[in-house]
Amino acid sequence: MEEKTERGTGIDSTVASTESRPGMSEGDMDVRLPSLIFMGTPDFAVPSLRRLFEAGADIRLVVTQPDRPSGRGKKLSPPPVKVVAEALGLPVYQPERVRDPGVLDHVRSFHADCAAVVAYGQLLPQAFLDAFPLGALNVHASLLPRYRGAAPMQRAILAGDAVTGVSIMLLDAGMDTGPVLARREIPILTEDNLGAIHDKLALLGADLLCETLVEWKRSRIQPVPQENRLATYAPPLAKGEWRIDWNLPAERIVRMIRAFDPFPGAYGFFLGKRLKCFQAFLLDWKEGEGMPGEVAGCTEKGLVVWAKDRRAVCIGELQWEGQRRMTAGEFMRGRPMPPGSRLE
Repeated sequence: MEEKTERGTGIDSTVASTESRPGMSEGDMDVRLPSLIFMGTPDFAVPSLRRLFEAGADIRLVVTQPDRPSGRGKKLSPPPVKVVAEALGLPVYQPERVRDPGVLDHVRSFHADCAAVVAYGQLLPQAFLDAFPLGALNVHASLLPRYRGAAPMQRAILAGDAVTGVSIMLLDAGMDTGPVLARREIPILTEDNLGAIHDKLALLGADLLCETLVEWKRSRIQPVPQENRLATYAPPLAKGEWRIDWNLPAERIVRMIRAFDPFPGAYGFFLGKRLKCFQAFLLDWKEGEGMPGEVAGCTEKGLVVWAKDRRAVCIGELQWEGQRRMTAGEFMRGRPMPPGSRLE
């Protein structure tokens, strides 16, 4: 890592100053936090950006992915981090690739002590990481070295893990291989789906990032190298991985539905149309005689379907192809699914 360079007194006019924050003066800036470049893109990164801003961090630039087409109309939409950064009065930079010519020089021109990276979406080359005297600190949604990779939250739920958490890692050029500076864990509750875990870890990571940045600047943290022999991986989700196989044991089906709730939605087929399933849990029923995927009936809690091991899966909400998500009761008032119906 390069030695810390002298920043001097001149700051580029595009850098957000404390004057952009109502009621905050130059003396209010939290000097315990290093000056930083924030890098992030999706909703998961938003709490970290807000937390740093509220803590008075000197955020000199926000780097995020370019606007992308979304929705049925494929209209260009800004990433969530851009929306929040602009609302906070912070400068935004959206390079297509961090390796493109000129990107590194532009980022260097802000003379930040470090980068705070939260779900940015691209691997950062070593030359980019070396541009920061204090390196680049990353919030990762797992207890490293478990679940390196792109989908740690989904993989933890699919595996039936009892706990998950966040790690603050000092980035290197590898895929989530850098030394760990801090970890914090939470339990995975039986009712937790992907949405709940996402929101819990986003907030947990925001707090831990702020705390770690303060201690890292004060040289009070000793980086702990990851034990590669203990590493597990969370590769990107493959297309069709969220298709429900009713020939699996009921517990695995429930975990699958929870792991893809709210997005992209685990699904089967009914009457030839795609049917997404949400809010699943096991019912404490005795073993039934139904075939895998056979509807046993409907309770006040949801649609009941048999799995391969003759245990009952209760599905609280359903979404018919091309329509909105609704409770199982609402769905069945419009599309009866009598006992003996089959989901495929």
